[in-house]
This record gives sequence, C-alpha cells and structure tokens, in this order.
Amino acid sequence: MPEAARFPVVDGVLFDIDETLVDLETAMGRTLHYIGAETLAHLSETEWADYKRLFTSDPHGYYDRFLAGELTFTEQRIGRARHAHAGYLTEPFEGDVAHRWNQAYEATLPLHFEPYDDVTPLLEKLQSAEVPFGAVSNNVHDYQRAKLDRAGLQCIAALVGIDAVGAAKPDPAIFLEGARRLGTAPERTLYVGDNRVVDAEGAVAAGLVGVWLDRCGAGYDGYIGHRITGLADVLQFLPHVR
Repeated sequence: MPEAARFPVVDGVLFDIDETLVDLETAMGRTLHYIGAETLAHLSETEWADYKRLFTSDPHGYYDRFLAGELTFTEQRIGRARHAHAGYLTEPFEGDVAHRWNQAYEATLPLHFEPYDDVTPLLEKLQSAEVPFGAVSNNVHDYQRAKLDRAGLQCIAALVGIDAVGAAKPDPAIFLEGARRLGTAPERTLYVGDNRVVDAEGAVAAGLVGVWLDRCGAGYDGYIGHRITGLADVLQFLPHVR
C-alpha cells in the first residue's frame, strides 16, 4: 500500500462495474451451467471449468472488437460462446442454434447479478459522508444501468457508458466525463477498477487518481501505482470517512 503521506486529496469516487462492483464472472458461470444443463451434460468437472474459462476470459478478444465497433454486442457474445463450445458440441454453433442459446443466456444472466460483499458497506459509508460516487463502464449505459439495478445498486446514480462520449476506457474522455458528472476535479477523483491497464493506468493517464483493485492478490512486479485487494481499502484515501 502507498504510505498515508502520499495519498492524494479525494473529493469523489468512480468505480468500474464488472468484477469491481458486480461479480459478473460468477453470474456468467451460473448462467452457462443453467442453459447448458442438457446440451453439455456430458462434460466432466474439468471440462466445465475449461468451458467457462474460455467464455469468461475471451482469449480471442471478441469484446475488444465490440468496443472497436467491429462487432455488435450479440456478435461478440456468440463469438465467445462458439469458441468455448468448440470440441464439446457435435452440432455446429451457428444460425438458430446460436440464436436460441443467446436468447436463453440473455434471459438468464440478469437473474444472477449480485454485488461483491464489500460493495454495499463502502457505498453506505460514502453516502453517509456525502462523498459523491458513480461508475464508468466499457459497456452502454442502459445495459449497465439495468445490471446495477438488478444487483441492488440503485444508489449509483451517476453512470457513464461508452455511448456517452463515443469512447471506451482507457480513452481519457470517458474518465473525464465521469468526473464531470460527479462535479469533482479529475485530480481529486478516485477511480477504482479491476483491470490494471485499462482502469488504473488509464485513469492516471486521464488525470484521475487510479487505483487497481487486485481482488486475487496477484500483484504485478514493477507496478508502482495504488493497489488494493478489497473495496474496504478505498477508505484509506478518504480519511474523513469512517
């Protein structure tokens, strides 16, 4: 952790959403199990783990292609699913098969949106101390608004999606829009996210105070920025909030 004397003055806090506030990986895993209960019933425990890993980690970068405007949101999801299904299904994952799968996924995923255990306690303390907070996400506003609401995080009123400024993190514009909506100066705005490069380093490049949320405690040799392993650690940047 950085020494207290090095902590910046912070007036507001912005958060990433997926894997920072909302446990999306668990929600995706539960959804994949539910909708694949019949078609993938033959998978062993090891194969299930590999199947879920291929989908959630997106090794071919389909989501990045969505952010670049090369694919629609549905196309990136089906691309990820097709890659994960390869070798496990005899029926080609195309056409009606892919369409039905996507419909089932879309209907089931929101049922599993939940915040991490450390989210609500922190947000309640920020509210009590009247510290403004919000979220900046690499997805469109309406989709993420519905996700936050489903996860019980309606208290997050300020939300910036990629459709707000036509840019995705780590573009400075989306971070700066978040600070603008909070009404805080960028240099006095904390940004917390689980992606070291896109979130923490991107926020710093935009003039905000970037914080890497390293939930797994993996660490990174040579990283000298602010790093925390849980959201309770955000309070060290806000000494007046208890």
